[in-house]
Amino acid sequence: MIKQKVVISGINGFVGHHLARELDSAGIAVIGIGLDAVVDSDITDIVSSYYQSDLSATWPNIPNVTAVIHLAGLAAVGPSFDNPQKYINVNSSMVTNLCEYYLKQAVKPRIVVVSSGAIYSSNQSMPISEAGEIGFSSPYAVSKILNENQVTYYRNRGLDCVVARPFNHIGPGQKEGFILPDFYSRLSQLDSNEQQTIQTGNIETRRDYTDVRDIARAYSKLALAPKLDHIIYNICSGVSLSGREILDELKTAMKLPNIQYETDPSLVRPTDAMEIIGDASRLKSELDWVPLIDIHQTVLDFVQAQS
Repeated sequence: MIKQKVVISGINGFVGHHLARELDSAGIAVIGIGLDAVVDSDITDIVSSYYQSDLSATWPNIPNVTAVIHLAGLAAVGPSFDNPQKYINVNSSMVTNLCEYYLKQAVKPRIVVVSSGAIYSSNQSMPISEAGEIGFSSPYAVSKILNENQVTYYRNRGLDCVVARPFNHIGPGQKEGFILPDFYSRLSQLDSNEQQTIQTGNIETRRDYTDVRDIARAYSKLALAPKLDHIIYNICSGVSLSGREILDELKTAMKLPNIQYETDPSLVRPTDAMEIIGDASRLKSELDWVPLIDIHQTVLDFVQAQS
């Protein structure tokens, strides 16, 4: 039996590793694309082929595939304010090159374009469904909204494109620049378990966090479903956790229960919403997806992966 083939762009990234493992476990042949010269060593044995490519310049010649899951792009909200046009140019050109390539192919795959829950306005009632109000709150968000508009255009051209809007995701392998690895970095720099203090921002704000492995499973379902009833799908847990709760879980996992924290005003974002919760009812009802990994297990697995 011939295996289905799925392309993952940005395969060497945080989510790409987990997605490659998810697809491989389902018997799918995984094809990776990245900027690096080679695929990362820890997934070499499950990636059937790898293409080095700057996707903002061109899409590599990879015909006859079942689906493409497009993870590649400039991520993170904060840095986008320093390079707004770069975010818009790079993220939009990648989608253009991807879709223009497959427009010319006889076999047209399902294309999952990964957007973000960060495109929603936080000034609305919670939880936020796919019909929620859009907020143009950062150059990153603007680039993702542009990507979604490109999906609409290419759907009108005949491609089977869908949009995934993941909310915050955390888990093993995540690098600094996000809440869990940032807390871990500060805690791991302490000399001992004596009464000590780390600096934080406002850790009473609450966000909707989902384990990266549950996110990867959702991407896989969207890519491989024989039919989809909608164009846009939220991926989220539907509950919120404060930064303090995540810090407490991490302190327990690292066996540092006595460490205290104090707020550093320079780390506080005055425009941060107090709470954001997503609604993934559409994904749950249509594709029978639910998050399976709770925050306790996520944090334990993250810490274990650091050693």
